Amino acid sequence: MNLLAITRHADLVERLRTAFEGVGHRVLQVSDPLEALAAEAWDRAQLILVDSVGDPMDGFRFCNLLRGESRALFQGLPLVMVFPEVPAPEDLDRLAEAGADGHLVATDGLQRILTLLGPMVEGAAGRSLGPRVPIVATGLRAPLASRISSILNHFGFTLETVPPRELRAALGDHRAQIALLGLDPAGTRTLELLRDLQHLEPRPYPILLGRLPGEALQRRLLLSGAMDWLHLPLSAPRLLHACNRGLAWLHARRVQQEFQFQLNDLRERRVLLEMEAAALRNEVLTDPLTGLLNRRAFNQNLENAFNQWSRHHRPFVLILGDLDYFKLINDRFGHLVGDEVLKGVAQRIQNSVRRSDLGFRIGGEEFALLLNEATLPAGLEVAEKLRHRIDASPIVLATGQQVFPTMSFGVAGPEGHSLESLFAAADQALYVAKRKGRNRVEAASVPGSGSVSVAG
Repeated sequence: MNLLAITRHADLVERLRTAFEGVGHRVLQVSDPLEALAAEAWDRAQLILVDSVGDPMDGFRFCNLLRGESRALFQGLPLVMVFPEVPAPEDLDRLAEAGADGHLVATDGLQRILTLLGPMVEGAAGRSLGPRVPIVATGLRAPLASRISSILNHFGFTLETVPPRELRAALGDHRAQIALLGLDPAGTRTLELLRDLQHLEPRPYPILLGRLPGEALQRRLLLSGAMDWLHLPLSAPRLLHACNRGLAWLHARRVQQEFQFQLNDLRERRVLLEMEAAALRNEVLTDPLTGLLNRRAFNQNLENAFNQWSRHHRPFVLILGDLDYFKLINDRFGHLVGDEVLKGVAQRIQNSVRRSDLGFRIGGEEFALLLNEATLPAGLEVAEKLRHRIDASPIVLATGQQVFPTMSFGVAGPEGHSLESLFAAADQALYVAKRKGRNRVEAASVPGSGSVSVAG
């Protein structure tokens, strides 16, 4: 493997060669980071040492540049900083922030060099820098394109130069997602390219190259989708920073899209779960034969209505109903006919109440109604109309045969009652209706007053 030493400390380079060249590794030396950009050995470097002090670029700036804002490039390439003397604590903090993997002092001996670099060399041997990041360019003059390609090639990018008419295809085929656009003097062609790129998905990251235009054109270019700007003459650090910003933006956009996809998936799952929960609640709270709410739902709704009455004095009426002589219907016609009678009565109950009212089947031939925002006289009127409708309209069977059921009702309001005594009062009124001959409506007595009844 190759160790690239970007250092002016010749003695340190000799110690590096003594430590590693005897076991099959190669140590390559250049004087400063900018010189390293042109070195042929750069592409083959698998461990880099760089001086902390340098002009025009020191090791800290070099590490920041190489790691990039996105931390996407050279992530696995070990970087070691070389200090001329033992670093101060604040220098070590800067070292960590820059992303270096360790440090040496220029005067360190072989033992220290082997202790620090030995594991890095073993781990880096045979390691590649991974796939290169493609960038597409258009509108650049040949010398500038060649220089940009040379710089990017050293840092894990590849540059493809295409005519303007092929730019959309190059980005649309996902060959690249970062685009370098040479700015024409009037900006007309560049504006057209930017507007065309806005329709691509995933959206690319356009970087403009050229001399700074007037403020009006700058505004139009930014509004048309320009994401970054590189002024001429071009420097390698600014080019690499712009490309790394593009990688960071593209990565953030992918994360955002993935998050949005997962969020939409969770929303869809939530809707499905809510639908399943609603279906399950409906199944648990519905009588399968008649489609009315069942006894469990009745208990819940009666308690809720009574609580609303207790706290806010919202009136309601409880009606209990029971089919007369239903056992005789079953004995004479059979249970299948009995089921048809129950379904017919349930249909008449549903057609006799408001949308805000609720109907229940709470037992074999026992039914109940909860009338919200209703008084006891109104409840008696509803019960009487329902009694008359059942009495006057026979149940027509599939065979054409008719069955004439009747029904008795007990009606009660919450005044003066507890939850338990309210149900008992309505049930007692129903018992009175049965005892008085059936097919009639009876009202429960309000504590402290007389009773009211409506005979059928």
